[in-house]
Formats: sequence, C-alpha cells, structure tokens
Amino acid sequence: QVQLVESGGGLVQVGGSLRLSCAASGRTINDYVVSWFRQAPGKEREFVAGLSWSAGDTGYADSVKGRFTVSRDNAKNMMYLQMNSLKPEDTGVYSCAAVYGRFGSSWHEYDYWGQGTQVIVSS
Repeated sequence: QVQLVESGGGLVQVGGSLRLSCAASGRTINDYVVSWFRQAPGKEREFVAGLSWSAGDTGYADSVKGRFTVSRDNAKNMMYLQMNSLKPEDTGVYSCAAVYGRFGSSWHEYDYWGQGTQVIVSS
C-alpha cells in the first residue's frame, strides 16, 4: 500500500504561482511512478505531470510545459508541483497518484490516490 496526501492548493490570481506537495508513505516509493492529475468541474480527470521516483524522469502535459515543474525530495518522500503563470483553465482538483513501475498518463493506470487539493485561478 502507498498512502498519498496532497497539500498546497488555494485561490490565486491569473499569472500567479502555487506549489503543491504530495507526501508519500507506505511501501518503498522508489519503485513507483508518481503523477499529478487534475479534474475541472464537468471534465474528465487529466494528466498534468509525472515523475519516475527512482530515475527522476519526468513527463508533462503539453498544456503545462514550460509553466509547471515536478520534483521530489527523496529524504522526505515528498513530491512537489511548482505551478507558475497560472491560467483560469488550470483550475481544478489536483491529485497525486502512484503506480508501480511503468510511466503512464492515463488515470486508469494508477492504483493509489490522494484525496486531492483544490486550485482556483481567478481572473
């Protein structure tokens, strides 16, 4: 089992920044890919960014490339999503999720989920 807890969401103006955190515990997270997904009202959950914990390889959705950065702190078992130049379309509930081994961008592939944190970008 892997437990994930997100924090750091909130209300921010267009062009602002937020940093989300995902605390991982349970099984050795080194063997997992951990990703951020978001879901806006009335829309399907979508991949935002992901990280292969052991290798450090990262992947991003086209919509956030150049604005968002995913990183990890191995010592703390923490994963972060730095979000800059935020847009109204970035609004949604952001969740971190983990899957063993293979990197995937479909939420169906992930086995473990946090409870989510709300991000609202106000214009």
